Amino acid sequence: MHISLQVNGTPHRLEVRGAETLAEVLRDRLGLTGTKIGCNAGECGACTVVLDGRAVCACLVPTPRMDGAAVRTIEGVTPAEGLSPLQQALVEHGAFQCGFCTPGVVMSLTALFDRVRLPSEHEIRVALQGNVCRCSGYVRLIEAAKAAALRLAR
Repeated sequence: MHISLQVNGTPHRLEVRGAETLAEVLRDRLGLTGTKIGCNAGECGACTVVLDGRAVCACLVPTPRMDGAAVRTIEGVTPAEGLSPLQQALVEHGAFQCGFCTPGVVMSLTALFDRVRLPSEHEIRVALQGNVCRCSGYVRLIEAAKAAALRLAR
């Protein structure tokens, strides 16, 4: 099966197997390894990307669903000159330890910030509910997200 999709603004046409997932295509076919595969069951959020404007677990998206889609990965969020305001806030607030969940968290919050100019703490918590962080907890993540939202809203 052939699919066409846009990843981080770049068009791609690929031959894929029906059993492949978006996470596998991003990592194995396109070399975008920032999308992590953790549980491979949609439970941990490590593989979260923005698909047509919504945060989704890429490990659950089958290849037919990708055809014609616009995908944004962590590589598409990080500017060439450094960190995005969200990433910078996460660093400043010491929001991570091991960093495995970081790309998925950034993508979940990116999707939220794309939709809501200045989200409430409740909206931030809802956006993060699909992301599991086993190292650092969520207090600093939420503090960093609120700080980033204020920066982005200016």
